[in-house]
Amino acid sequence: MKKILLAILAVVVLIQFIRPEKNNSQNYSNDISKVVDVPTEVQEILKTSCNDCHSNNTVYPWYSEIAPISWYLASHVNEGKEHLNFSEWTVYNENQKSHIIKDIEEELEEQKMPLKSYLIIHKDAKMTEDQYNTLLNWVKTIK
Repeated sequence: MKKILLAILAVVVLIQFIRPEKNNSQNYSNDISKVVDVPTEVQEILKTSCNDCHSNNTVYPWYSEIAPISWYLASHVNEGKEHLNFSEWTVYNENQKSHIIKDIEEELEEQKMPLKSYLIIHKDAKMTEDQYNTLLNWVKTIK
């Protein structure tokens, strides 16, 4: 039994050396704010409720340093950025932008975002009805 526990401990320690790449960039040249007016109120909503998964600037919690949690978070952030990345907005072509805007509207109307699993720990990311409406109205202006 002792050998099994030592083996498990060794594996837990060793996996800490397998580090996913962090999602932090200071390059804002392709950011949505370069081509779309983003009011301060919308910027705050995006920062608090969206950007961790949908931009190149994730704010990582302390537990993101612990494998395998770090792997899950990296996967989750990468998946979110595949669907929408506000930091790369100018790279999208018009068809992509149109599709993304339609998806954002649907997600906001159905209040699917932020994900419930994200809100368990990030309670400040929970949006009010007014915030959903503010974001939805803004999205409709960027068509």
